[in-house]
Amino acid sequence: MHIGLVGLGKMGNNMRTRLREHDIEVTGFDRNPDVTDVPTLAALVKALPAPRIVWVMVPSGDITTGVVTELVGEIEKGDLIIDGGNSRFTDDFKHAAIAAEKGIEYVDAGVSGGVWGLANGYGLMVGGHKPNIELAMPIFDALRPEGPRNEGFVHVGEIGSGHYAKMVHNGIEYALMQAYAEGYELLDKREDIIKDVTGTFKAWQRGTVVRSWLLELLVRALEEDPEFDDIEGYVEDSGEGRWTIEEALANAVPVPTISASIFARFVSRQPDGSPAMKAVAALRNQFGGHAVKKAD
Repeated sequence: MHIGLVGLGKMGNNMRTRLREHDIEVTGFDRNPDVTDVPTLAALVKALPAPRIVWVMVPSGDITTGVVTELVGEIEKGDLIIDGGNSRFTDDFKHAAIAAEKGIEYVDAGVSGGVWGLANGYGLMVGGHKPNIELAMPIFDALRPEGPRNEGFVHVGEIGSGHYAKMVHNGIEYALMQAYAEGYELLDKREDIIKDVTGTFKAWQRGTVVRSWLLELLVRALEEDPEFDDIEGYVEDSGEGRWTIEEALANAVPVPTISASIFARFVSRQPDGSPAMKAVAALRNQFGGHAVKKAD
């Protein structure tokens, strides 16, 4: 199989490598000349056999819409676009409609795994018509973790459902990170009786009910910088958490934990910050390579 990949940033570049390691031929395009395989989007399309499959991995919003619109002008009826970025699910309806005007197919794919996906594989949540999912299945199999398909991949439903599932996934992620971070601050506060904060979290990695990959990453961050002296407690939010709350409001679903985790991030942007938000910032840096603000 030979596919196109648009967007070769932190995630896209690693995905290209993983796909190639699993015998998927990839032609990548990025506006950064240091990483691109071809000079233009048109050249990428020309390099692909029909029916073409093009995976889009660029920032959500206007950038994704622009790439989809440009792609639709280059590819042909029966080709397939897969949006693997963090688009809002409502944008999928718009993008699918743009593609449908020329008879071009569309699939949305929520992707989780961050900078560790190259080695560990990516969790995939996809939405779209079943024939298109089946056509792209060799790509999904190459990207997902080793093991049973249903433990790293799900065909959630129709167009938009993959990004909807990823949105909720990220809302849950926000809440989990906040809980670990608040636990860290409470342990760190009691220096009179707690003598090994890092060791406590490390011990929790085996046998306890709070063990998880996020906990392992927090331990990694603590081992690198036990007091998070080199990180400011300033935490951005990338959109999905807010969208989750908006959906909860629209559907009268209570999400107090996820809501609180978003508001905590807003608190982190105040002048003084907090140890807990330093922990959240460190976690985001560990799993996704998200930038952190260095302490002065």
